[in-house]
Amino acid sequence: MRYFKMNGCGNDFVIIDARSRGSLPLSTAQAQAIADRKTGLGCDQVIAVERSIRGDAFMRIWNANGGEVEACGNATRCVAWLLMEEGGAVSRRIETPAGMLYAERRGERLVTVDMGSPLLRWEEIPLARAMDTTELEFAAGGLDRPGAVNMGNPHVIFFVNDVRAVPIESLGPKIEYDPLFPQQVNAGFAEVRSSEQIRLRTWERGVGLTKACGTGACAAVVAAHRQGRTGRTVDVLTDGGSLEIEWRAGDDRVLMTGPIELEATGELPAA
Repeated sequence: MRYFKMNGCGNDFVIIDARSRGSLPLSTAQAQAIADRKTGLGCDQVIAVERSIRGDAFMRIWNANGGEVEACGNATRCVAWLLMEEGGAVSRRIETPAGMLYAERRGERLVTVDMGSPLLRWEEIPLARAMDTTELEFAAGGLDRPGAVNMGNPHVIFFVNDVRAVPIESLGPKIEYDPLFPQQVNAGFAEVRSSEQIRLRTWERGVGLTKACGTGACAAVVAAHRQGRTGRTVDVLTDGGSLEIEWRAGDDRVLMTGPIELEATGELPAA
C-alpha cells in the first residue's frame, strides 16, 4: 500500500491509502512500529484512509503509542488535501470516529476544516466528576483553573504567562493520566498575547509534546473565549507554525485553517 509522509504545522503523520483493501485494522504493535522514529517511518500519528459510504473517505487514527483515537484536526487537513489533489475538487467530506468533517481548499497547500461544535458538559469531556468546565477545580504544577473542551477528543487548557517556562515534559504525563480524566487527556498550555493571538504548546495523550495539535488549537480558542480572554477568531502560534481558528457564534462550529506539507511518498513494506 502507498503511504504519504505529511505534516500540518510540524504535526507529522504517516498516511496509508487502504481504500483498495477497504479497511486497515492495524494492531497496537503495527502502529507503534510504523510510528517509531528510529526503526520505522516515524510520526506523531498513523493514519489509514479507508472506504466510506457516507463521505469521500473514512479516516482512522493511531497515536504513536499504538492507541486508536477519535480525531486529529491537522491529519484531517492533510487527508483532505490528498483527496482534493486526486480528484481536482475544492472540498471533501472526511468520515472519522468522531463524526463527519467537511474540508475546503483555501490555497495551493492551505486547507480549512470544519471541526464541528465543541462538547462542553463535564460528562462529554469526560471528567470523573461533575464540575464547571469553563474553569475546572483542578491544579497541577502550580497551574490551576484550566478550561476543558472536547473537540472529538478531550483537552484541558491551562493559561500561563510564559509558555516556554512551563516544564511540559514532566508536567504533561501527570495531567494526561490524572484520575479526573478517565480516558486520559491532551494538555494544552496557552499564553494569551492579545485578544486575537495565542501561543500554544500541547502535550498529546499517547504521543507527548508535539509541534502542533489541531484539535488542541481549537480547544484553546474555545476555552480562552469562554474565560473572556480572547475573541472568537484567533491566530494560534504553535512550535511548527500558525493556525487560524474561528469559533462561529451563529452555528457554534469551529473552523481551523492552516498549511500542509507533503514530505515523502513510498510503499509500505508488507511486514
